Amino acid sequence: MKSIADIKAIREKMQAQIISRDNEDSANETRVVVGMATCGIAAGARPVFNELVDQVANRGIKNVKVTRTGCIGMCKLEPIVEVFVPGQEKVTYVHVDAEKAKKILDQHVLGGKICSEYLVGDEA
Repeated sequence: MKSIADIKAIREKMQAQIISRDNEDSANETRVVVGMATCGIAAGARPVFNELVDQVANRGIKNVKVTRTGCIGMCKLEPIVEVFVPGQEKVTYVHVDAEKAKKILDQHVLGGKICSEYLVGDEA
């Protein structure tokens, strides 16, 4: 159970993110979307989402928006993370955990190199 101070800190952090998201130019923004339907949450999507949000916030990364979505339609592959880089095709990562999420952020989102070992299908 979280304390009132913990809950207030989380609220302030999220409000700051909302304000910064609203002020950014979305045409040049990379979106990282985490599947957060019940199947995703049950498979461990919440720590993945939290790790991505924390990394972007703590490192002051600009033009990257971490969001959640409902069902992506591939429950057996959850947790799923989709990366949308402007001008490029969507990349879908499967069976993502917090460590893989950090690697995806560092190598793909920031470094431009797709993490092919976490891909679904033949996107590599």
